[in-house]
Amino acid sequence: MDTDIINALNCKNHNKRPPIWIMRQAGRYMPEYRALRKRYSLLELFYNPELAAEVTMLPMKAFSPDAAILFSDILVIVEALGLGLEFQEKIGPVIHRPLRSSSAIVSLSKDSLEDSLSFVYKTIELLRPQLDVPLLGFTGAPFTLASYMIEGKGSKDLKHTRQLAYKEPEAFHRLLDNLTDHIINHLKRQITAGVEAVQVFDSWANHLSPKLFREFVSPYLARIVSAIKETGTPIILFCRGTAIFMEELIALEPSAISVDWSCDLKKLREICPPHITIQGNMDPYILYASQERIETEITRILRIMEGHPGFVFNLGHGVTPDIPYENVRFLIDSIKGHIPKKILVHN
Repeated sequence: MDTDIINALNCKNHNKRPPIWIMRQAGRYMPEYRALRKRYSLLELFYNPELAAEVTMLPMKAFSPDAAILFSDILVIVEALGLGLEFQEKIGPVIHRPLRSSSAIVSLSKDSLEDSLSFVYKTIELLRPQLDVPLLGFTGAPFTLASYMIEGKGSKDLKHTRQLAYKEPEAFHRLLDNLTDHIINHLKRQITAGVEAVQVFDSWANHLSPKLFREFVSPYLARIVSAIKETGTPIILFCRGTAIFMEELIALEPSAISVDWSCDLKKLREICPPHITIQGNMDPYILYASQERIETEITRILRIMEGHPGFVFNLGHGVTPDIPYENVRFLIDSIKGHIPKKILVHN
């Protein structure tokens, strides 16, 4: 599908505006989504292809962004590996059987997960006929998935994960290697089912020192990027705390780097090679502000990235549950053909 967002991910978008989609595009900020959550658990929504497709389509019908993002979760691979997954209120994802020993890592399955994850691919197949814009697939990065598997839930310091990296690096590499194989297969299967670009989320890599990042993150992301680029499908890397690891991410040569708000967008444009797309940077918390303040931030970002054929407008992380619904609409409308003229004036 030849669209602005695919062109932008190939640094070939020469239209006056960048394409826009937003992370966590379907979520609790939407009353339509909250109504479904009253009837179904989160796991039911993920594992039922008809329901997952319905949720994916909610923001498409409400706001018409330039791409749909598959409604799923990065931890479906963890559940498929038999570690047990539950979403607990006010806690988030909980892994019932976390990996805390080398023996547990050695016993982890290397067999194909395709049958266990078939609900994801069925969702994609259901969505393709409903969409006139590209569908984006995604996965968690090896380090982020490993962190959940070791910690058992989200963690502020990744104590157990970092201990394992220092005390038993061979075991940790074995886990990351196994996960990388599963992730590549999962992404390729999503592509076969019909997604037209993919994003890899490394949400916890910002806890690492540059040395540990280069040892336990970069090699595995490099393998994923190489494998997916061979398919001709654009691949986006997202790493929280992007500014810390920008040189390392650029060196991986992904199709696009999705940046959070910690990154100086102007400096990034100066150092990022012209063949790598830049996505994101807008702090989602600005969507709590007035629409005038939101417009000012839109103006700032558009002026910095003006004329760049490889820019995708996005948030620096996902929409939070209590962000005003109308402000999300305002953001997307402002980028999609309803941009106030003063925004387009170059100073």
